[in-house]
Amino acid sequence: MPRQILDESNIHAAIRDKIASHEQGIVREVQAAVAKYPVVVVGMSMNPFPKKARRVLDDARVTYQYMEYGSYFRSWRQRNALKLWTGWPTMPLIFVKGMLVGGADNLVKLIDSGELKKMLA
Repeated sequence: MPRQILDESNIHAAIRDKIASHEQGIVREVQAAVAKYPVVVVGMSMNPFPKKARRVLDDARVTYQYMEYGSYFRSWRQRNALKLWTGWPTMPLIFVKGMLVGGADNLVKLIDSGELKKMLA
């Protein structure tokens, strides 16, 4: 099922630029990392799930790039731009070979099934 996104024809012309440029610096930064590294974990401090993702990657001896953006009280607007860009509602955001694979629990399933190794081969 395709993700529902408000059609641009339903956005007033006066605000389209604001929507298009909202916090794009962080989005471009993550896009550049995703293009450069095979595995990227985007997280935030004080959240146990980015830590879990990093721990399972370390245990599986998978090299990754970690990017941390604020905490629950800081940088939430920037993280929101990443959530809007990806459609993924929580942290972390985990990318493998440019593909968003979800969060920490999704990563565990990929490792346990052997699919992560296949994706990285």
